[in-house]
Amino acid sequence: MDIKTIHQYFLESSGVSTDSRNVPVKSIFFALKGDNFNGNMFAQEALDKGAFKVVIDEKKFHKDTGETILVENVLVTLQQLAYFHRNYLGLHIISLTGSNGKTTSKELINAVLSQKFKTIATKGNLNNHIGVPLTLLSMDSETEIGIVEMGANHLGEIKMLSEIAKPDFGYITNFGKAHLEGFGSLEGVIQGKTELYQFLKDHNKKIFVNANDSKQLENSKGIYRITFGDSNADYVIKLLDGSNHLLVEYNGTEIQSNLVGVYNFANVSAAIAIGAYLNVSVNDIKQGIENYVPSNNRSQLMQRGSNTILLDAYNANPTSMMAALENFKQTKGDNKVIFLGDMFELGTDSEAEHQSIVNFLTENNFGKVFLTGSNFYKAKNSASHIKQFKTFDDLKEVIKTQELENATVLIKASRGMALERILDLL
Repeated sequence: MDIKTIHQYFLESSGVSTDSRNVPVKSIFFALKGDNFNGNMFAQEALDKGAFKVVIDEKKFHKDTGETILVENVLVTLQQLAYFHRNYLGLHIISLTGSNGKTTSKELINAVLSQKFKTIATKGNLNNHIGVPLTLLSMDSETEIGIVEMGANHLGEIKMLSEIAKPDFGYITNFGKAHLEGFGSLEGVIQGKTELYQFLKDHNKKIFVNANDSKQLENSKGIYRITFGDSNADYVIKLLDGSNHLLVEYNGTEIQSNLVGVYNFANVSAAIAIGAYLNVSVNDIKQGIENYVPSNNRSQLMQRGSNTILLDAYNANPTSMMAALENFKQTKGDNKVIFLGDMFELGTDSEAEHQSIVNFLTENNFGKVFLTGSNFYKAKNSASHIKQFKTFDDLKEVIKTQELENATVLIKASRGMALERILDLL
């Protein structure tokens, strides 16, 4: 069956589903496969729950009832359908990628643009070879601008996602030491992320570039670019205060964000510049930024009794962790406490990168420092204020003995460490 026919079925449906445990009535169920599951086995269950059609790629599950669509590869068909639908709608797409700040930038851009346009943005971090197609298929004829986050941990992934989403505009947050296990090196990261730039260049599209980032300027040469920064840029945005919640100024207007950390200045600036370029008024830009409240353990500033806590435990890599520590170094507070957990997907660089963080903590006396995870546990440490724990359970027992009062606390780790559990102990 050709994609045009499947797309017609899609238009008649209530949308697509990929989880047999949650099949909305009249949706099209795509029987995806993974290392530990085979969606084909649940095709009939999806129909029993009210699916309109099921897309399968194993003939033994096919029935000549008109409800099953047999294709060569379900995942490829999902991606082809998303590409077809994106062209069918003909709307503007903004795609963004980068090592750090993708999701926060995406949420900020959406907060600003939704003040003027009907927007659809990637939900959560559904930014991979499945998430990007699902995001595109969530758009409809009323959508004016789509905001698509693209993640990758290997070369070629951003290229593939760009070819599906066909962005009109692109933005790369930064290049950092993330997913080194897959990319091999920082140079590999840069090569992988700039696949977005190459697509935009090849198709005569436009990019938004942080003029304060020399690496972005260098790698975006020869492309139609719109720049933003604190000077000599198309859109000048100034950082007024980064000691607490970020306060910035654009076009004579002060904008008070709910984000902490100077490292979020670029994320806020990108949203302002993209909004301004697309003719969102300054007042609407201000409202969009100021109404956005971070969640999901990302740059959240909160109070627990007398303690002020910066929770940034959604993800971590050497670049983002060092940025968080540098920012925390400048944060006001006489009683500082740091909880850090392991950084994942660093491959052969893991030992050196964890040791580098410990060395920084040794050279800068923040106060009490608690490190947890097998990688941090193995790092060499000669500082008495730095305590290392192999597991969270080991750390938990020590936290129970601490009586923190009037402390300024930083919590940061890779997602798999789930360090937000510390909140229940403070």
